[in-house]
Formats: sequence, structure tokens, C-alpha cells
Amino acid sequence: MSAETGTGRLVAGRYAVTGVLGRGGMGVVWRATDQVLSRPVALKEVTFPAHLSDEERDALRRRTFREARTAARLVHPNVTTLYDVVEEDGRPWLVMEHVDSRSLQEVVQRHGPLPWTTVARIGLDVLAALEAAHAVGIVHRDVKPANVLVGRDCAAHLTDFGIAVATGDPSITTAGAVIGSPPFMSPERARGEDAGPATDLWSLGATLYTAVEGRLAFERAEPMATLFAVVSDDPAPAERAGPLEPVLRGLLTKDPAARMDVPAARRELRRALSGTEPGTTWTPPDTDESDDSPAAGDSAALGGRVERFDADDLRALASVLGTVARDAREQARYLADKRRERKERKERRQAEAAAPSRQAPPPQAPPVQQAPPVQTPRRQAPSRRALHRQAPAPPPVATSPPRSAGPARPRWRFKRRWVVVPVVLAVLAVLAAVAGAVALLASAFGAL
Repeated sequence: MSAETGTGRLVAGRYAVTGVLGRGGMGVVWRATDQVLSRPVALKEVTFPAHLSDEERDALRRRTFREARTAARLVHPNVTTLYDVVEEDGRPWLVMEHVDSRSLQEVVQRHGPLPWTTVARIGLDVLAALEAAHAVGIVHRDVKPANVLVGRDCAAHLTDFGIAVATGDPSITTAGAVIGSPPFMSPERARGEDAGPATDLWSLGATLYTAVEGRLAFERAEPMATLFAVVSDDPAPAERAGPLEPVLRGLLTKDPAARMDVPAARRELRRALSGTEPGTTWTPPDTDESDDSPAAGDSAALGGRVERFDADDLRALASVLGTVARDAREQARYLADKRRERKERKERRQAEAAAPSRQAPPPQAPPVQQAPPVQTPRRQAPSRRALHRQAPAPPPVATSPPRSAGPARPRWRFKRRWVVVPVVLAVLAVLAAVAGAVALLASAFGAL
């Protein structure tokens, strides 16, 4: 239904349509008046994507009525109140509280990135809404700029629990299919896993990133490529976030168990705002409410389009991710081995360079101070004494101690002694013989 044909229509005999408030992936939100209570309301006409089967359309219709039951349990200042749900032309229509506001998506599209102080206050409001939803067992599963309404005072309201899941409520979706906006889907949802409160916190991190940076944290040309980036890539570095950067990093953590929770995110946001002046806020410029340009309602802008992913798509994504993860592990091991080899080579070079300096002092020490050479003769002394007992007693001159000590001295002294003793004995024998001969000659000449 176009804006021209929708305006002036009376829905369920009670709600008069007066204009368009916005368009999203799951329908159109109209400005209307409740003629019974004479109050403005927001009327959401739920539409289904054309690629859905009849079975899936019926499942989504029943899901919408379930949304009425779950959303009616939420009573919180930062959550749009659900008044009624009616059926018109075979489609459900949700009657909600009208908040004088515009979607965060529209504000960013029209005015660009918001100041980080304003984004921090919006984040605190959405955190409060999510905390209230999680307390009653509701997971939104579609937190994104298009579903965050921002008023003139920059107070934020979370709306559109169109694909919310109540904990413990049987799933109505087609088995294996995932419906959502790829840039704001958490990694666990992209892998086909069950959604929990941590899922909404990831989506909040991606929403705040878009608000403060004016662009998507994960932006690719195709939906499956975007999901792949969500699971495997890091977000583009934040340039405008300032003190919000730790919060964005904590909310966009891949592992749900390690992801920043509501109390931690609230604490960090308040710490970032603690140094600002109270009451300082950014007010969006006035915009003509009659303006129905694509910037105000194009759900495809800033990743607002809702996509459907079959089980086969998710299995294919998981297969690709498994291959990439395996290659990444092998590459990491290769790089670790190369780093270890470089480190070992460096340590060896350092050890070789330090070796001469460590070996320099020993040559400067006197040789007589070296223990092994001094002790060597003492260990060999018993064997030498045994040899002395077996040999003839040498002359006194041969038994004098050596004048110098050294490693080769004992062996050379042993050989010299056994050479000198026989020579001395031989000389003495010769002298004795000569003396005897002289004596004989003297006696002979005396007799004559």
C-alpha cells in the first residue's frame, strides 16, 4: 500500500491512517489516529518478503500475533508500548504507542555521524530497554538503527519486536532458516546457533558503531559476504568514537561468552559521559514531516534490509569458514615456527659473540694455579715408589727434586733417571778398573 492509497484509510473500523512514519524490512509504519480514544498511534502494517513460501508466510503471521503477546509484557519508558493487534486483509496490524521521534537510521542518513556523547546516551536508553526485555525472557534479535526511535531530546525507544523470541516459546520459523539484517546479526546467529541476550548486545554494538561513525561496521556487496565478514573479520577501525571505542570493541566481541554484558556496557558508557557537562546534548535539525524521500524510508540504506538465509546457505557459510579457519591455523603455525627459528638463530649468534669474552680470563691466570697439572704427579707417586723399590738406589745427585713442574715433567724425569744411573755406574766401574790397573803397575815397578 503506497502512501497515497494508505492515507485516509480506516483500519479495523477504528484507526484512521494519516501518513507514513517509516518503512522497515518487515512492514510499513503509519501515523494514525485512534478514533475511539482520540489519541495518536503508530500503526504497523506487517508485510512479508516476496521470496517466502506460503508456509513461511503463515508462520510469520502467527509469529506476529505472538509478538503481541510478548511485547505486551514489556512496560518500560524506553520500549514502545503495544496497544492492540488486529487483522485486516489477511495481514496482522500492530497498534503501538506513537512516539514523537524519528528512527536512528533516518537521523544518520540525513545528518551524518552523531556526536559520541549523544550516541552514548542513546546507548544507555537502548541498554535499559534490552535489560527489561531480557528480564522477562525476550530476545529482540533485530536491534538496528531502523528500530531505535530518537526524540527531539535524543531520548531513545526500542521498537519493532517483529522477530523477537520469547524464551521457552516454541519456534514458529521454518526449520534451519534465519531472518535478519546481515550487518547487525551476531556471529552466532550467522552460524545458525540459538539467539540469546548476548545476541542483542552484539547488534547494539553494531548500531552504536553506525551512529557514531556514519557507516556500517561490516559492509559488503552481498548479504552472504556480509555474514562472512561478521563471523571472520574485525570491524573497520573507529575514527569518531573517542571514549566509546572500548564499549564498541567489547560489544562486538565474536565469542558470546566473552562479550560485554549489560552492566559492563552501562558502566563504560557512564564513565565516558562522566567528564561531560550535565544536560549537554545534540538536537537533530527540524525536518519536514511530509518529506517521504528515500532517505527517510529506505530500509536498504545502512544495512536495514531484512534477508532470509536457508539452512543450505548457513551450511555453505560454515564450510567456507571451516576451510578459512583451518588455513588460518596452518598459517599461524607456520609463522610461529618461523619466529621460533629466527629467535633461536639470534640467540645462537648472541652466544657466539659473547663466547670470546667469557673465555678470555682463563689464559691470563698463572699455569701453576691450575689444579689438574699439580695433582697429576701425586696420583702417580705410588707407582713410582714401587718402581724405586725394585731398582738399585740411585746416587744422591739423581734424587734431587726437579726444578720445574709441568704436565710432561714426571714422565721425562722417570726416563732420565734410568739413563743416568747406569752411565754413572759404568763410569765408576771404569774408574775402579783404571785405579786397579794403576795400582798393579805401581806395585810392579816398586818390586823392580
